[in-house]
Amino acid sequence: MTRIDRTQRDHVTTGGTTAPSGYDLLRQVAVAVSAVLAVIGAFIGSGAAGGQRVQNASNGALSADATLVAPGGGAFSIWSLIYLGLLVYAVWQFLPAQRSAERHRRIGWWVAASMLLNAAWILSVQFDQLWLSVPVIVVLLVVLVIAFRRSLILPPRNVVDAVVTDGTIGLYLGWVCVATVANVAAVLVAAGFGGWGLPAETWAVTMVAVAGLVGIALAVWDRGRIAPTLSLGWGLAWIAVARLTDEPSSTVTGVAAIIAVFAVVLVTVAMRVVAIRRPERPEPRGRG
Repeated sequence: MTRIDRTQRDHVTTGGTTAPSGYDLLRQVAVAVSAVLAVIGAFIGSGAAGGQRVQNASNGALSADATLVAPGGGAFSIWSLIYLGLLVYAVWQFLPAQRSAERHRRIGWWVAASMLLNAAWILSVQFDQLWLSVPVIVVLLVVLVIAFRRSLILPPRNVVDAVVTDGTIGLYLGWVCVATVANVAAVLVAAGFGGWGLPAETWAVTMVAVAGLVGIALAVWDRGRIAPTLSLGWGLAWIAVARLTDEPSSTVTGVAAIIAVFAVVLVTVAMRVVAIRRPERPEPRGRG
């Protein structure tokens, strides 16, 4: 852990607040407005506003049967929980008690950026700019990693903050990890990528393995946080369901996804046990 990280953590642990400023209010408003825009984007993406559903846009490139790593349709119900969490976070961080909290000063702007990027991703797909969706979702993933890292460095003050802030960011991050893999595969297939002579199932298993390894890396990094594993495992499980029960059928890909889920869960549980037995202690400030 760097000196800056330790300083940030110590500041929050010992109070973490200073006098509120106009900049703090601006951040709170930005998060709230971004949450509203994200919900509007979701409304558009659902097709309720008269446009296409995301799964049907871009000639169905993101539908459940478009690629071997596309999650089944039921997987996308997790967005309801993520959006609910984002709305609750927008309200929570807007409370006067959170205005000058160092934790929300460090996290809020990144959460706002993630919501705007999510809306931009939906619009890129709706306007059939599928190629643009890849850099957007990659930037979204990076932003969520930064927000998640800051949530680890700056511990929550209470259970509510842990559930609302850490839980929402964790679920969001875990799902976007799987969505990024599925998005890249969809763009490659839509572009006519031939796989350089390798079978489609080889590519599918490789991409599932990458998603699983990312989940394992997150579990080790965050010392067994539950939220990222829940959503990442959910996405992988729905890839398995789609490949074992729907077209295009691929038993190999389905089994690989199941193995990935178990691997991520087992590592998360193991790291959680280690974290409970050996809780992290702040390092002395004088050590470099």
